[in-house]
Amino acid sequence: ERNRSTAYCISECTRKLGDENGVDASIEKKISPKLLEFTFQELKSATVNFRPDSILGEGGFGYVFKGWIEPNSTAPAKPGTGLTVAVKSLKENALQGHREWVAEVDFLGQLHHKHLVKLIGYCIEDDQRLLVYEFMARGSLENHLFRRTLPLPWPCRMKVVLGAAKGLAFLHVGPKPVIYRDFKTSNILIDAEYNSKLSDFGLAKAGPQGDKTHVSTRVLGTYGYAAPEYVMTGHLTTKSDVYSFGVVLLEVLTGRRSVDKKRPPGEQNLVAWARPYLSDRRRLYQLVDPRLGLNYSVRGVQKVAQICHHCLNRDSKSRPMMDEVVKHLTPLQDLNDMAAASYRPRSSPRGEWYL
Repeated sequence: ERNRSTAYCISECTRKLGDENGVDASIEKKISPKLLEFTFQELKSATVNFRPDSILGEGGFGYVFKGWIEPNSTAPAKPGTGLTVAVKSLKENALQGHREWVAEVDFLGQLHHKHLVKLIGYCIEDDQRLLVYEFMARGSLENHLFRRTLPLPWPCRMKVVLGAAKGLAFLHVGPKPVIYRDFKTSNILIDAEYNSKLSDFGLAKAGPQGDKTHVSTRVLGTYGYAAPEYVMTGHLTTKSDVYSFGVVLLEVLTGRRSVDKKRPPGEQNLVAWARPYLSDRRRLYQLVDPRLGLNYSVRGVQKVAQICHHCLNRDSKSRPMMDEVVKHLTPLQDLNDMAAASYRPRSSPRGEWYL
């Protein structure tokens, strides 16, 4: 009874909000029966009253808290026991936030893949909107690239981007393709073994059906990642996601943010700065994240630069499909031609050592 009434509530809210995300807005809409329905009190207990030291992250939607529940149950568990989860709370009175909340429940309730974060359940009670996910121990790719003191090793970078590419490819194939629309480093989560999963489906949109080539929508997403044709026209395709993947892959290669106002003029937009290097085999190594030193694969860098170059093509039709990207990224996992082994130090006339 509780699940049935909640399903009606979500359906009614979705109907009133319209079909902005391509979410089924019919009144008969039902939540996936595989999702658990939590009470607000259960999640309050699971997160120890949403205490500040359990905050995992923050966004425009609200906060993400670490919590603990009993396995296969909505019952809260003592901290450090049971199943560790991530609880996303939505800020109250956020219309766009509710749209994204509904889209998240709709898409992740239906889509299941090892490279998509698992949605365990939800809470919709009065003005409270919360989602419960599996816990990803190593946090986001963004944190590893830009906020940690130790650089993410090259093999781990390749494993993470391959997993993310597989998740994106899964969304794009099938009779009902899904356009992710917000592919960026902060939405790629990593588990203890550096397996990566896509999270945050609030902006996801059902892809074009039948003989349609695109879907038209108002421009949403994150500046620096959005494909130029989408920004200009509002026309959204799976190739828009491919462009965003190219931006993320470039961030992984360079250790630079897609947009960084702290950089010198000419280097603040990563794609514009890096584009001339990507097709120049002699200069492309200047793109490599300096924090890696020489601990990267020589052929791996060449191949990653090629993939970036194709994904960032200004002509969307010339960009590869994500399953092609997966095919080209897969062999890079086994390369061991590290640059450090390819160079030998030699002495300069002034007695200084250089490579």
